[in-house]
Amino acid sequence: MTQGTHLYVPDERNEQVIIDINGEHVPRPDAKISVFDSGFMLGDGVWEGIRLHDGRLAFLDRHLDRLWRGAKAIHMDIGITREEMERRLYAVLDANGMRGDGVHIRLMVTRGIRSTPYQDPRVVITPATIVMIPEWKEPAPETATRMLKLATVHVRRGYPDVQDPMLNSHSKLNCITACIQAARAGADEGLMLDPHGFVATCNSTHFFIVKDGEIWTSSGDYCLDGITRGVVIEIAREAGITVRERNFSLTHVYGADEAFTTGTFAGVAPVGSVDGRLLGESRGPMVERLQGLYLDRLSRDVGERQRP
Repeated sequence: MTQGTHLYVPDERNEQVIIDINGEHVPRPDAKISVFDSGFMLGDGVWEGIRLHDGRLAFLDRHLDRLWRGAKAIHMDIGITREEMERRLYAVLDANGMRGDGVHIRLMVTRGIRSTPYQDPRVVITPATIVMIPEWKEPAPETATRMLKLATVHVRRGYPDVQDPMLNSHSKLNCITACIQAARAGADEGLMLDPHGFVATCNSTHFFIVKDGEIWTSSGDYCLDGITRGVVIEIAREAGITVRERNFSLTHVYGADEAFTTGTFAGVAPVGSVDGRLLGESRGPMVERLQGLYLDRLSRDVGERQRP
């Protein structure tokens, strides 16, 4: 099993999974893109990670909204309609016989193939490259209760006028560097601060603390516009729980009653320690409640969704 917040059960079927490249289905061993592709060459593109639940892609509208917003922000034409994107997503799932749960699909869109290794988009000579990688990827059984270990890293989430952390881009070196530092420290995930020293987010998930019955998370100014983050904030407020999107420091974290992360893959996952400070040896009552509320919202979302 892999480590970190994306602990999953390996599945040998993924060795021969069918991948969609620009609308064509190819077996995983034969799936290739050009070395001149903008994503490979420069990290020029946007992506989404989406889970299949009860045969439906969960929160798909929100994911496609974010994908199209990101593409527009970097002046990239995706080249197909949302309806066609959804059709392709379900077509590649069907090609793999994926119709229930335990499936994660990575949707990637890059600016296309360049005529020469150069950053200027005007050298792009093809439409956008669209790749869909579906995998049987079930979270490990202990994900809901395993207490994560976090370590604060020196890598910061930067100002939006440098590289906006809200953009779900292919350029992930900032987060990768944070992930490496956390892993070398023996942690599951790196806790990243903003330029002012306040807590921003984790390297691949969002971070929350619980204090005196309230839920705190960052202001959102220096983190990805997270789908699961947004859903958890919504369901908590609907349940009458106070949620504060605000600046807070590591001092608040070390004294928190509970802490947890959110993400598309694992949902809501409890945090046991941060920088060696013990927050809890077992899942707390707020985390357990939010996990139940999240599963209810997830089931409701896919129950209301129609397949193309």
